[in-house]
Amino acid sequence: MTAVRLAQRKPRAPLRQAMRRLTGGVVVLLCTVLIVYADRGGYHDNADDTVSLLDTFYYATVSLSTTGYGDLVPQSDSARLVNILLVTPLRLLFLIILVGTTLEALTERTREEWRLARWRSKLRYHTVVVGYGTKGRTALQALRATGLTSDSVIVIDPDAHAVEVATADGYAAVLGDATRSEVLLRAELHRAGRIVIATQRDDTAALVALSARQLNRTAKIVAAVREEENASLLRQSGADSVITSASAAGRLLGLSCLSPGAVAVMDDLIQRGSGLDIIERPVVKSEVGKNVQDVDGLVVSVLRGHRLLAYDLPEASPLRLTDRLITIARAAPAGPTL
Repeated sequence: MTAVRLAQRKPRAPLRQAMRRLTGGVVVLLCTVLIVYADRGGYHDNADDTVSLLDTFYYATVSLSTTGYGDLVPQSDSARLVNILLVTPLRLLFLIILVGTTLEALTERTREEWRLARWRSKLRYHTVVVGYGTKGRTALQALRATGLTSDSVIVIDPDAHAVEVATADGYAAVLGDATRSEVLLRAELHRAGRIVIATQRDDTAALVALSARQLNRTAKIVAAVREEENASLLRQSGADSVITSASAAGRLLGLSCLSPGAVAVMDDLIQRGSGLDIIERPVVKSEVGKNVQDVDGLVVSVLRGHRLLAYDLPEASPLRLTDRLITIARAAPAGPTL
C-alpha cells in the first residue's frame, strides 16, 4: 500500500542514540557493581562464601536483568537495605533504558500518524506535482515565489530517491505510479486546486491527466510534454494548459541567435521575483468600461472567457468586469515563504 511521507523533520542519528543508551546501561551496571562490592561482606555466595569482584559483576547483571538465580544474595540487614534503596531503583532505570528504544519507536509512530491525520484534515485546494525531476522542482520554485507554502504541496513520484529529496525540501510526498487512481487519491487529488504534471514521458503525462480529470473536474491541470504533436492529446485528456518543453527550448535557441537581448528579457519575465514579472490579474471595478491603453501598467493581453485577446485588437476594449489582464510589472520584493 502506498503511504504518504510528510516533510522530514530534523534527522536523528540512530547510531548516536544507540550509543547513548548503551552508555547509560553500562553506567548503571558499573554503579550497581560498586555498590555491591563496597558492601560485599553483607552478601552470601552459595558456591564458596567469598564474594569477589567477578561475583559482584555477576550479581549486578542478573539482578538488573531481573533474572535472579538466587546463588548470590544479600544476607545482612545493611545489604538488604542498600538493595531496597539503591539497587532496585537502578534495576528499574536499567529496564527503562532497555525498553526505551521500543517505546521511542512506538511514540514516534503514533506522533507521525497524528501528524498525518492532522495534515489530511487541513488539506484543501492544495497543489499536486506529479514528477519531482528538473521540471517539477523548477515549477515549484516558481510557485513558491508567488507565496505558495510548502505545507500546501504534495509530490508524487515513482522514484524513491526523488521522494526523499522532496521530503527533504519540505514537501509531503507519495511514492507510487501516478497513472493509478489509488496513488492519486493518496495525494488527496480529488480535493486539489492545481495539478502540475511534469513526468518524463508524454504517454505517462496523458494517462495521469486523464485519471486526474476523472477524479477532479474543477482543478486546473497544467502539463509539460516533450513533443509538440502530443500537446493536443494532453488537452483532450483534460489538461487546461500544455507546455511543449522541446519546442520552447528550440524557439529560445533560435531567437537567441537573432536577438540575444530579447531572450534575456523573456528569461527575466519567466523568473518570478526578479526584474520584470508577467502577471495575470482580474479587472478592478474602476477599470470597467475603459480601453486597454487607459489602464495603469503595461497590458499585453486580455483574457476573456477562453479567448486570449491581444491588447491592440478592437474587441479587447472596453474592459469587462469578468476579464483578466496579462500585464508586465516590476517585480515586488520577495516576502518570506514557509
